[in-house]
Amino acid sequence: MTAATPDARAFRDALGLFPTGVAVIATEVDGHVHAMTANAVSSLSLEPMLVLFCPAKKARFAALLDAAERFSISFLRAAQEALSTYFAGGWREPEPPPFRFVRAGGTPRLEGALAALVGAKHRIHDSGDHWLVVVEVHHIHRGVEPHRPLVFYRGKYARVDRLTGAKGPDLLASADEPAQMFYHD
Repeated sequence: MTAATPDARAFRDALGLFPTGVAVIATEVDGHVHAMTANAVSSLSLEPMLVLFCPAKKARFAALLDAAERFSISFLRAAQEALSTYFAGGWREPEPPPFRFVRAGGTPRLEGALAALVGAKHRIHDSGDHWLVVVEVHHIHRGVEPHRPLVFYRGKYARVDRLTGAKGPDLLASADEPAQMFYHD
């Protein structure tokens, strides 16, 4: 007996249980700044410093990937929900929310973000209905306190309470330690 293949809705619902940060990816092509909202963003490597983001192939931003050489990935603050909606194409007001791009490492990044990574296109991989874009980070910007990120969870915006929680392990310090392996018969 084989298990049925999950449908797309079940897949999205399961992934929605994994909270993610919200970022605005920006690039400059032919003198124009282009940006999109993304939550498919992840660190990839420390040496070299690589990060990835995954735009849908149908997204207008995907058409710029061949021409774009540099990208910024600006992590949004809890107070920047309107910018997330705007750069995702869901803004319905006549005027956009206030925002400004500033230069960082030769690339536009969103001013006022929680933090931003700026770097050069390293590689692009074909990955189903999305592209997997790998960026080598050359510049890091960390915004001023308070550091309260905008979070996406179960299809809605959420916020993190910094006063709760326990300190997690320092994964960088333990990178050379042997991995713990667990086996189950």
